[in-house]
Amino acid sequence: MIYEEKPLNQGFIDDPELHQKIIDALPIPIFYRDMKGVYMACNLAQEKLLGVTKSQIIGKTVFDIQPFEIAEIYAKRDQELLDSPGDQSYEAKFRDASGTLHDVVFTKAVIRDNQGELMGIVGSIFDITERKKAERRLEKAREATVIASAMMHKIRAGIIIVDSELKVVDSNEAFAKIFGTEIEDLFETIPGLHGADLKELVPEVIYKMLSTTLQSGENMIERDLKIQNKLIHVSVISIYKHRVVGALIRDMSVPALVREEIISRAQRVNRKNLETVQKIAFLLGDNASQTEEMLNSIIESYKYGEEE
Repeated sequence: MIYEEKPLNQGFIDDPELHQKIIDALPIPIFYRDMKGVYMACNLAQEKLLGVTKSQIIGKTVFDIQPFEIAEIYAKRDQELLDSPGDQSYEAKFRDASGTLHDVVFTKAVIRDNQGELMGIVGSIFDITERKKAERRLEKAREATVIASAMMHKIRAGIIIVDSELKVVDSNEAFAKIFGTEIEDLFETIPGLHGADLKELVPEVIYKMLSTTLQSGENMIERDLKIQNKLIHVSVISIYKHRVVGALIRDMSVPALVREEIISRAQRVNRKNLETVQKIAFLLGDNASQTEEMLNSIIESYKYGEEE
């Protein structure tokens, strides 16, 4: 008996319903437009992206589905591909039925019939909206970091920021100057002292303030200290709880900073002790240079001691 020969894939070729099931199973939006730019086929992912049904897509052009300014870009790129057949990939905007604008990547290619004649364009769409948002957030964060660092280096008070391992993220020149020539020389070698071990830079009492804040997550702790014959005020703040802390260190031997500190502290104690406020007003006169006397008058409860 002689059997009629039939290609093994004949059933596949003759079954357009199977073709549709295959492309519908793909999670990436896929479409086919003919030479006139009319949608002839698409998959479920394309329907979901657009927010409309297949019946609302097939037989339409991009001008029926997208705003004119967006559709015009699609049509122009389609024509470029038809004029120079091959592959094409580019980023563009895409508006869904709800009006939401998406960032997408189009990947397209021409399709030919059995005679090799162009039939149209097939393409896929990859939604990169979330990636673009993340890129924009990252860029803004970088800009903010540059600005913040530039501003930090203009501040007269010493500033240091450390990470969870108590390694320096950044610091300013004023910080280096407070702790002597050795730290200043290191600052010139390593800008911002980035990566330096905090323990090698500051007295133990300040190290403990930062490490304690890092562990506890406490918003702020403050202390007045006398170190290397300098009266300094240290404010440690939690920037990212248990991850990043910073310290503002002011040399209270500097007259300009003394006056600022007196005003600030006067505002804090105003409601508690009118007599202290009167002392401050007096001390802001000719005796403003007597730093230690002023601070002792303002905050009687504070005691300055050499680092243990």
